[in-house]
Amino acid sequence: MQDVDYDGWTDYIEEIFQKYKASPVNIADLACGTGNITNRLAQRRYNLIGVDLSEDMLQIAQEKAASIGVEVIYLNQDIRELLLPTELDAILCICDGINYIIDEMDLMEVFRAVYQHLKKDGLFIFDISSQYKLSHVLGQNTFAENYEEVSYIWENYFDENRQICDFDLTIFMKEKDLYRKHEESHSQKAYREDEVLSFVKQIGFKRTDVFDAFSFNKPKKNSERLYFVCQK
Repeated sequence: MQDVDYDGWTDYIEEIFQKYKASPVNIADLACGTGNITNRLAQRRYNLIGVDLSEDMLQIAQEKAASIGVEVIYLNQDIRELLLPTELDAILCICDGINYIIDEMDLMEVFRAVYQHLKKDGLFIFDISSQYKLSHVLGQNTFAENYEEVSYIWENYFDENRQICDFDLTIFMKEKDLYRKHEESHSQKAYREDEVLSFVKQIGFKRTDVFDAFSFNKPKKNSERLYFVCQK
């Protein structure tokens, strides 16, 4: 994802902390992937725990952390069965981690586990790709990019009945004078703003707000990314 401004995303998380007058010290980053947000926050002197289901991604995240001289605890866990060593001031789930949880009951388990691991007044900050984005921007569309070291074809199919967007990725990675073909398939659930709010309120969060991404404005009908901020 060469077009993602991870520094800007990290800045926005800190802006949320400031808006809610929070001064977190201990933070967990769920579905952290290769640590793009996790390690940047660690550079800003927060204590970070990164959690992901993929051992391969966690290995890359650890290598990145070592290369920039930060210490992060990385845990290989399914976030539906979250087990963290301490209560936390804030928990994050950024870059579509929630969309990858297809089953609503599983999503409730994630929210419940997050709530249990937060300190009183702690913040749960997460984003989703909106229903509009998955159904109208990505769904039934194909994207392609061609770079010197890598090229890809990204085909998307949105199922209105299931409210699920299936992604088929074909990636060509340069290896010496040849390109090696890799194929991946992913699925994301299109959650509506109102149903996500209903879920977190059922868990017991005392305050829940939703913003158009990277602002503190209310979401619009064509907002592509929504940020939820929930306070215990």
